[in-house]
Amino acid sequence: MNIEELLRRGEGKTIEFKRDLSSPRNILRTLTAFANTAGGVLLIGIDDETREVFGIDQPLDEEERLCNMVADGIEPRLLPNIELVSRKNKTLLAVEVFPSQLRPHWLKRQGPESVFVRLGSTNRRADTDLIAELRRTVAGESFDERPLPELDADIIDLHAASELFQNQRKISEKELETLRIITRFQKRRVPTVGGLLLFGKNRAQVFPDAWVQCGRFAGKDKSRIFDHTEIHEHLPVTVERIIDFLKKHAMRGADLSQVRRRDVWSVPLTILREAVINAVVHADYSQKGAPIRVSFFDDRIEIENPGILLPGLTVDDIRQGISKLRNRVIGRVFKELGLIEQWGSGVVRMFAEAQTLGLPEPRIDEIGMRYRFTVFLAEAITTQVSEKVAGHVTTEVTTEVTTEVTTEVTTEVERVMEALEGEMSRREIQEKLSLKNDEHFRKAYLLPALEAECIEMTLPDKPRSSKQKYRLTEKWKAHLGKEGRTRRLGSATAGHSEAPE
Repeated sequence: MNIEELLRRGEGKTIEFKRDLSSPRNILRTLTAFANTAGGVLLIGIDDETREVFGIDQPLDEEERLCNMVADGIEPRLLPNIELVSRKNKTLLAVEVFPSQLRPHWLKRQGPESVFVRLGSTNRRADTDLIAELRRTVAGESFDERPLPELDADIIDLHAASELFQNQRKISEKELETLRIITRFQKRRVPTVGGLLLFGKNRAQVFPDAWVQCGRFAGKDKSRIFDHTEIHEHLPVTVERIIDFLKKHAMRGADLSQVRRRDVWSVPLTILREAVINAVVHADYSQKGAPIRVSFFDDRIEIENPGILLPGLTVDDIRQGISKLRNRVIGRVFKELGLIEQWGSGVVRMFAEAQTLGLPEPRIDEIGMRYRFTVFLAEAITTQVSEKVAGHVTTEVTTEVTTEVTTEVTTEVERVMEALEGEMSRREIQEKLSLKNDEHFRKAYLLPALEAECIEMTLPDKPRSSKQKYRLTEKWKAHLGKEGRTRRLGSATAGHSEAPE
């Protein structure tokens, strides 16, 4: 055990210092938190604020006292490695705890609900959802593989799943079972938690907090928000909606050094896409009142999901590419769709990409019961918000830009405009795009195109008319003409894949 290295690193998720054994309850909390989370070392005989080494008097007696404290105070029984170590003629008591296969451990006097986990350099009491998560990890179970016997399999939107998988393979009901989107329960076919989260028609009724909150803030804190959106799409589509929001508030310039024009974004889309996918795949959907949050500030973008690191993992492990999959069904589907390449490689790629782009190193934090990934921008993207709207939510904002900027629309809206020839009905547009799901076409394609004022109704006063048709707006005809294009708006960025349909 390298005492000098532990002193240099200081207190954190796996290290804590105590002056003496005068606070038995706090010591037992630390040991149970280590055992329930990622293990750790407790050094007794060191001031936790100054890191000054005092040592302990009567070390053999204190060692026996500590052993009795652990045996009498923790359930299930915990067997840490306790030893006496020397530093500069002073004796320290070192207690090493490993991640336990008997977790959750708790304080015997306070009962099974007194479970603690380690967050940063603090011990936090776990709630019932986190205690259940600890038990699942020991049993090798995944929350999203659990069946939902109170629901029928037809709650799964087969058409939406088929459209997303249309470039991979045909999705049948048997394939849904193979992917564990549905499963057998007492001779009935029922959805799994993951299946409902991925493709459930009424997901919000069972998981009202499984959505994404996106916000663009004026400045470097959350005191002034001027744009936000809530995303309640199927999870694979959610990734694209989040990226669309980020691109909406980014700047796009043009790289004309090559034969073909290439769009250059002021935000690192490759890194952000990986971070967004990680947040969606690894979120703890069992937590109540905890949506995924994406916060766009002038100088950085924070992507935050509910759920601390799984037991046995530290931030250093994550940075080195060590990964544990919290949601197996969601992860499997994302891998089948090509959104994930290899487990654990995403974080390594993000750090490498940041270094290649000359960006500050991304930051990983456990904040409360949440995991946060922060991507820093090369240059601040400042905003102007009038006093009238400061502190209130609005979408009428202006962004100061220093490069050539073009109006940004989603990939789906681009496809609608490409399909339009003169005036066309909703059914004609949908058939030309080879989309079968009416509701998905309406929400993901038609409505966003209307809201962006890229297309317009021929009968705006009669939106439900059977004779209703759609056409490009004059504004967008002029825009496309100015750009020298009649249909395509170009890809979002080099190497960026289109949104799944």
